[in-house]
Amino acid sequence: MSAKKSNIQYICSNCGYQSPKWLGKCPECGEWNTFEEVILKNTKSPSLKKDNSNESLKITSINKIEIAKLSRIKTDIKEVDRVLGGGIIPGSVILIGGEPGIGKSTLLLQIANNIAKKNKTLYVSGEESLEQIKHRADRLNIKNENLLVLSETNLYNIINAIEEINPSVVIIDSIQTIYNPDLNNVAGSVVQIKNSTGNLLKIAKENKIGLFLVGHITKEGAIAGPKLLEHIVDVVLYIIGEKFHPFRILYGKKNRFGSTSEIGVFEMNDAGLIEVNNPSIYFLNNTEEKLPGSIISSIMEGSRPILLEIQALIVPSTFPYPKRIVEGIDYNKASIIIAILEKIAGVKLSNQEIYIKVVGGLKINEPSIDMGIAFSILSSYYSINLNMCAAVGEIGLTGEIRAVPFINQRLQELKKAGIKNIFLPFANKKNINHKNLENIKLNFISYIKDIKQYFKRRN
Repeated sequence: MSAKKSNIQYICSNCGYQSPKWLGKCPECGEWNTFEEVILKNTKSPSLKKDNSNESLKITSINKIEIAKLSRIKTDIKEVDRVLGGGIIPGSVILIGGEPGIGKSTLLLQIANNIAKKNKTLYVSGEESLEQIKHRADRLNIKNENLLVLSETNLYNIINAIEEINPSVVIIDSIQTIYNPDLNNVAGSVVQIKNSTGNLLKIAKENKIGLFLVGHITKEGAIAGPKLLEHIVDVVLYIIGEKFHPFRILYGKKNRFGSTSEIGVFEMNDAGLIEVNNPSIYFLNNTEEKLPGSIISSIMEGSRPILLEIQALIVPSTFPYPKRIVEGIDYNKASIIIAILEKIAGVKLSNQEIYIKVVGGLKINEPSIDMGIAFSILSSYYSINLNMCAAVGEIGLTGEIRAVPFINQRLQELKKAGIKNIFLPFANKKNINHKNLENIKLNFISYIKDIKQYFKRRN
């Protein structure tokens, strides 16, 4: 017998929006053709009658609540522990996403191996057989009796295994492959993902188990079903990196137990993902002689300053609408800086093709690189190299150079890299600690016209 019409709902596979009828475009997230038909087995509303059971509601003053101190489980990978806020909180659910082949499974198997040295760990794979997991473990030189492996997609079998083994940490790779046989929907559907995550979350909270879930990402780079998964879990992590670049960046988008401003940097090689303790040297061009259009800038990732190289290429255009191609920074940010240079600094850029790139695959939103972008554009425009130079500062819409936080930490990191000539906001001058900066020239900039004057003097 076919399901009653009232028992049918349509759910957007991208954001989880529900509708009683099929829609071509989701009104919540704006995606097309994402609605899936879902048959609801029980649509009856719960009764609001008074519960006559003897169990009383546990209502208490917040001052009387006692919290048991939970020690974090260390992964013994400093870059991972940094992003997590110091380690794994028992009972927390951590969602990790990234493009296929970026290194999610490799990193999690390394994490599982380290944790299993002190705590029993269960690695559940719904995508690989036991033999395939063993091949990866041999490549990573992993041999650990406490690291238990299960190849399974049935939710009930996974829950039974967790209850039988009672591990400290469970890794599910991936949540899109897990299915509840009581539901009519296929694995990977919105209903299956929501149900599986909810049941696993309950087990993790009740038994104080650290739970990792691997989530596939959409073509836009977000974890599939983001509103379903990201709102349910405690921590959301992403691994990013360029396909043909060996470096991977782990960062937090959500963290109920720590900061989301920290990042972890890794290098992919035959031995797996190797943590990088000093990431600045990997994001800088190793050549000492900088060509026109290149300059060093600094960003803060949590408590750690990281140096990066910004490159720009300016060429005259033969088309009425010159190209503007940007990699690693927001396109609108670049457009604003170009407009400020043209309007306020008087640099004719409307007839120039402009290409801007952050070296190393980083994607940067921090305002402190504004001045670095402006310097790279003018360096290419005037064909003047900026060897051993760095620029740090935010640019306002009226052309003023605004102060940036953590200026002394940035300067010390630039000094370590051998930078001798640094341009920074005049507004930061009173906060500078000049200790150990004797051999570095500090150039304080107040207005964007001062940047143009610097290049005109050198031209």
